[in-house]
Amino acid sequence: MKKATFHRNSNIKALFFDIDGTLVSFKSHTVPTSAVGAIRLAQEKGIKTFIATGRSAFQIPHLEGLHFDGYITQNGVYCITDTGEVILKNPVPPEDIEALFRYMDEKMLFPCSFMTENEIAINYISPKVEALSKMVDVPLPKVKDLRKVAENEVFQVNVYVNEEQEKVLMREVLVHCEPSRWNPLFADINAAGFSKQTGIDKFIDHYHFHPDETMAFGDGGNDISMLKHVAIGVAMGNAMDEVKAASDYVTSAVDDDGVRNALQHFGVI
Repeated sequence: MKKATFHRNSNIKALFFDIDGTLVSFKSHTVPTSAVGAIRLAQEKGIKTFIATGRSAFQIPHLEGLHFDGYITQNGVYCITDTGEVILKNPVPPEDIEALFRYMDEKMLFPCSFMTENEIAINYISPKVEALSKMVDVPLPKVKDLRKVAENEVFQVNVYVNEEQEKVLMREVLVHCEPSRWNPLFADINAAGFSKQTGIDKFIDHYHFHPDETMAFGDGGNDISMLKHVAIGVAMGNAMDEVKAASDYVTSAVDDDGVRNALQHFGVI
């Protein structure tokens, strides 16, 4: 575990929150009341708050009426402000999309979804897809012809394969991309060089605060880069072990007031 820059009464000006398993409980599919209250206290102090998620912007739930200053979506390749201004977007290279089609045509077909600016579509529904949809409480993707979907920019590909199959895809097919995995059912695939860390840097530039004034919360593999990057990286008690190892501090689980407890621990609220 890395050593935190700050301890108490830290001069934090920006908070970044993953959604699933961090802000939103996998059990209740809601934001705990304690987290809602804690975030509002931070906002009353003038601290800016941001979402940092693998979801698309249109998949972000109501989040108990909380307002956020910006949204890092699709693991950092698509970032928008609260007014809807797009400040960063970087799609999966078209040549990798074509290589993926060839691979599925010639070698192995598996469930695969594409996230564009306005929709998420999938080639077919499998038990893995159904299980993930139920776990994060989102509708099943629409089944569509992905070649038609790919006529638009694709910002994220979700491949429902195991880790060994993922390695083959990254080595032979999606060679200009990088994977991240927060659940054994699937992996997120985005353009190489982009992550939630990239989105944080974009908002640092946009709102003119300093990296030493940032704090982030996460629980999955796609959160590791941002937890290492910010001044204080907080892993939830329900986080994966590698996420905890990359953090400055491990708080309690999302269902055990983890967000509030960490903000209190560091004197942010």
